[in-house]
Amino acid sequence: QVHLAESGGGLVQTGGSRKLSCVASGLTFSRTPMAWFRQAPGKDREFVCRISWGGLETYCVNSLEGRFAISRDNAKNTVFLQMDKLQPQDTAVYFCAAEKAGGGAMRSIATYDSWGQGTQVTVSS
Repeated sequence: QVHLAESGGGLVQTGGSRKLSCVASGLTFSRTPMAWFRQAPGKDREFVCRISWGGLETYCVNSLEGRFAISRDNAKNTVFLQMDKLQPQDTAVYFCAAEKAGGGAMRSIATYDSWGQGTQVTVSS
């Protein structure tokens, strides 16, 4: 059974940084592309970043480029999300997700079949 566990959330001031971690088990992590999504109160869950299984290919939505970065450590079955210059609009629950076999559209929730419980990030103004 796949288990994803996020950590690193919390309260941060505007302009601050936060690094989220997601530890995975129950899957061949080193062969699984991973992604981060987020869900703000009252809004749909939205794609943030994705990383290939080897870590050589990363992609984050344009609006977050330069502030957010995804990385992974396959030796530790962990994927990270580094968030810099945080803004109040970044306040959300952040989820890591494992891509399903066969893949799909990287921004689509349906492309991912395992999810963590999420970690809350709150950016104070």
